[in-house]
Amino acid sequence: MSSIDEHILKSAKEIVVKFIEAGRLSPNGFDETFKNIYYTIEEAVQGSREKPEEYNE
Repeated sequence: MSSIDEHILKSAKEIVVKFIEAGRLSPNGFDETFKNIYYTIEEAVQGSREKPEEYNE
């Protein structure tokens, strides 16, 4: 697992923990919610590495 993957995993975990603490997520919805958060973060990170010139315009 690369360093970036570890950071994505840690970020997703922290967000899910906050949702659980705030009462916005129950253990029953954990699986689907965690995957959605993880892939959203991964897409944002991968997209930012592939297309940095779009943000400089």
